Amino acid sequence: MRKHPISKTVAGLTVPFARHPEVRRLKRNGHNPSIHGTKLWGSGHLLIDFIASNSSLAPTSVIDAGCGWGLAGIWCAKTFGAAVASVDADRCVMPYLELTAQLNDVSVNPIVAHFEDIDENILGATDWLIGSDICFWDDLAEPVTEMISRAIDSGTKRILIADPQRAPFLRVAEAILSGYGGELLEWRVKGTRSSGVILVIENA
Repeated sequence: MRKHPISKTVAGLTVPFARHPEVRRLKRNGHNPSIHGTKLWGSGHLLIDFIASNSSLAPTSVIDAGCGWGLAGIWCAKTFGAAVASVDADRCVMPYLELTAQLNDVSVNPIVAHFEDIDENILGATDWLIGSDICFWDDLAEPVTEMISRAIDSGTKRILIADPQRAPFLRVAEAILSGYGGELLEWRVKGTRSSGVILVIENA
């Protein structure tokens, strides 16, 4: 009988499926994410593909805001050797983040916090602020906009937020672009269904 795979490879990373024995064990132990952190979302791959195609200078420090299972931050840790703070409001998502990091032989710093908690001191000491599909509810638009604004004002060198073009995020992008400038770029990962937009702020 043919066995079903327990993981796949995305951008050189091992990504566990729901049937992976360790994912199943975490679920049995009561780790049930409640803020859509139930799997790895396509925008993470979108963001990785963009970074791989548009980055000449490696960051030494990265904040992966609203990280979920943390694919983009893990890729930055593995590719650049960056110190990555993986931030999410859902405590139950952290074991899945740590599992995904372990499967890829890297470590990240898991932090349970809301967007509002990522303050100027943290942002000012960070090279990159990244995020993927972090504005999926209307009431997230304001805190995401304010987080990006704080990052710009604090001197975060590069801000990259990927999204499948959800309406709340497009409002965020409009507010940031009108207030600070930057670019909203359409992006597609060749050979996949992953597509969307990347909000790019170069703040160096």
